[in-house]
Amino acid sequence: MILAGDIGGTKTNLALYEWTNERVDPIRLESFHSADYTSLEDILSEFLSPPAPSVAVGSDQSNASEKEGLQTASEVKVTAACFGIAGPVIDNHCETTNLPWVVDGLTIADRFAVPRVQLLNDLEATAYGILSLRPDELEVLNAGNPPKKRQALALIAAGTGLGEAILFWDGKSYRPMPSEGGHADFGPNNDQEIELLRYLRSQYLHVSYERILSGPGLHAIYEFLRDTKKNEPTWLMEKIKAGNPAAEIAQAGLQGQAEIATQALELFASIYGAESGNLALKALSLDGVYVGGGIAPKLITKLKDGTFMKGFLNKGRYKKLLSKMPVKVIMNQQTALLGAASVAGALSLKQAS
Repeated sequence: MILAGDIGGTKTNLALYEWTNERVDPIRLESFHSADYTSLEDILSEFLSPPAPSVAVGSDQSNASEKEGLQTASEVKVTAACFGIAGPVIDNHCETTNLPWVVDGLTIADRFAVPRVQLLNDLEATAYGILSLRPDELEVLNAGNPPKKRQALALIAAGTGLGEAILFWDGKSYRPMPSEGGHADFGPNNDQEIELLRYLRSQYLHVSYERILSGPGLHAIYEFLRDTKKNEPTWLMEKIKAGNPAAEIAQAGLQGQAEIATQALELFASIYGAESGNLALKALSLDGVYVGGGIAPKLITKLKDGTFMKGFLNKGRYKKLLSKMPVKVIMNQQTALLGAASVAGALSLKQAS
């Protein structure tokens, strides 16, 4: 049995698999609200705890049932675990970017008696996961025309934060390489984006792409438009205050209910495409670019209207090169979990041999 996890700033997904060499469905999968816990160990303790026996009060079978339940739980032996974590992983240790957590692979291995524990950056885990995706779990933004000889892939994912990764071909398989490119300096492309940068610089010493391409980033774009265009409808202001700002803005924009929300999505999609193009150039990802994270599937109709690809291709003389790169949106929200499971599965096989 292997344990896989996808640890994000908003939620943590954990799953148990009987993983061998190929993708399988999880035996058990649970999701936890990350901010409700003080550490990953707290979540793991809850997830791995034996289930309480379900026995009627006063039943003569209570003791026997309890023993049976504990026996069943004890039979679940985790041979290897892998966790994708939103933050830089150095020496199997991570201080998470959007959570006040410190995660250490050796500490988890010791506490939960797991022989092999591997930590990965969340985008590194997602990169492993895309290698197991089926065609029906992807939406194509650009078909492209990749070369016959394999080169490299790029991965970008906006959610609670912004992650980026590169996959290079080593002659036999794609090998993911983690990155913290989402924290690189935001580079505006036009007068409106220059004004957006000035607006954000009044709030932050450093304006990264993550300040814009994330859930909080969509809200920041909206606030920029609100404060400069003064066109916020009262009903939307109240919904944003009462709910999830990014979700309310996205819904209003996609349904055409408020011009300011539509404009926010337009700017978001354009900058998302531009940074994806930047990553594609830096990685020379001729085999394609994957767009992951929690936001892209929710905005898929917007991403498919051409705004994203216009930003992606707006690279002057390199427009023709970029047009040959396939661009696909990952629709499976468990891709990072799949990637972590594949790595844990490989660790388990090594342990067995």
